[in-house]
Amino acid sequence: MKAKAYTAAGKARSSGFELPGDPFDGTVNEAVLHQVVTAIRANQRQGTHSTKTRQSVRGGSRKPWRQKGTGRARQGSIRAPQWRGGAVVFGPQPRSYRTEVPKAMKRLAIRSALNARALDGSVAVIEPLAIDAPRTKAIIELLEALEASGNVLLLTDGLKREVYLSGRNVPSLLVKPWGEVSAYDILWSDLVIVEESALSVEEER
Repeated sequence: MKAKAYTAAGKARSSGFELPGDPFDGTVNEAVLHQVVTAIRANQRQGTHSTKTRQSVRGGSRKPWRQKGTGRARQGSIRAPQWRGGAVVFGPQPRSYRTEVPKAMKRLAIRSALNARALDGSVAVIEPLAIDAPRTKAIIELLEALEASGNVLLLTDGLKREVYLSGRNVPSLLVKPWGEVSAYDILWSDLVIVEESALSVEEER
């Protein structure tokens, strides 16, 4: 499987880059991908939603009228759910949405997401970036040279502080080390840019 290759300045190289068979084997497991991404989205939820029940709503300790003889329906409290200002029936309460996913499943989902982007032609390989100091303009010029549009994911060879600081203010751009990316990050992006050295290290492993 081949991907488009570019220099660090964003100029296209004549020959494409042959992607390593691991993880780019062309297999996309949609079931695992869906399960992992759903779990990631669920783990991002705070779960702080809360409504007041009968015991937490204020007022209503006295019976509004006597039980019999009025001709009206019996009522025990003006804070019952059917009353204005009353409690909420079966309302949401604070809870945790956390879902644990096995590491092997996470790795398979990442492989599937990378293969899905590679099959779409949305993976680009560039030479290692050499940015000595944080400079947002350098990242913007690179994206313009690549004619990147939509959400862009830039995967670096290890943690590169200057590259991260240069790209964090660019809208729709996410900069992450190769080994710390998730399946959701890959599917979020419309274009995945990978440093060539990161793939070389992965192939050696």
